[in-house]
Amino acid sequence: MIDLHCHVLAGIDDGPESIEGSVALARAAANAGVQTLVATPHVSRHYPNDADTIVGLVDQLNDRLTSEELALEVLPGAELAVTQLSEIDPSGLPRLCLGGGPWLLVECPLGLDEPDIAPAVTDLQKRGFRVVLAHPERCPAYHRSPAALAALVRSGALTSITAGAFVGRFGGTVRRFALELVRSGLVHSVASDAHDRSLRPPGMASELQQAGLGGLAEWLTREVPEAVLAGTDIPPRPNVALANGATGRTAWWRRIGGQSRASKRAY
Repeated sequence: MIDLHCHVLAGIDDGPESIEGSVALARAAANAGVQTLVATPHVSRHYPNDADTIVGLVDQLNDRLTSEELALEVLPGAELAVTQLSEIDPSGLPRLCLGGGPWLLVECPLGLDEPDIAPAVTDLQKRGFRVVLAHPERCPAYHRSPAALAALVRSGALTSITAGAFVGRFGGTVRRFALELVRSGLVHSVASDAHDRSLRPPGMASELQQAGLGGLAEWLTREVPEAVLAGTDIPPRPNVALANGATGRTAWWRRIGGQSRASKRAY
């Protein structure tokens, strides 16, 4: 599997505090079946990281993993807060792409009153970047208006759902919304968004199996992430039945009204 979103680098954000913690997290990822892991530290006002720092820590971690004979490759990337984009040197932005490809991982805001990210996403796309949206299932704005997320997907953005969301690690409302997004065809990849080996672990396959999404696991955790890193065409979603018998082909707008109302009540 390929994990496109993981906070594995030490002392750079809210991930591990030491290289030992980074190694422990990487080992847990390898044991969970991950062969390639993209280090995506926050790039935000609170964590104003830059490409040189990220690449240096990735090289250091890969050297350590090699010395310990751990068969896991770590690639550089970043999780970008849109509020920080104006502070990033435009010439350095390509070095923050996932694994050196054309895709940037943009953080969907987790607060109720944070600004709409759609204008920033559109601007990045006009500048030639492609955008993966991190954890939209946890974004209150999309709970209120799933149509806004669907519009970004229609514009060419991909979504990356945190695996733990499917098994209730962020609450029942998020779990239900994540599954609804799958059924509506608005999910393209699944990542761990891991921060450590216990509280925010790096699993993906087991969570997908528990959620009844095993039939999509290869597409969500290998085929699409592989295309993202390579900059090639995104493979079509396989037409497989989900646990509740849905194929995922049902038009999203036939379901979305009730989910939106339920989400408004939840928040």
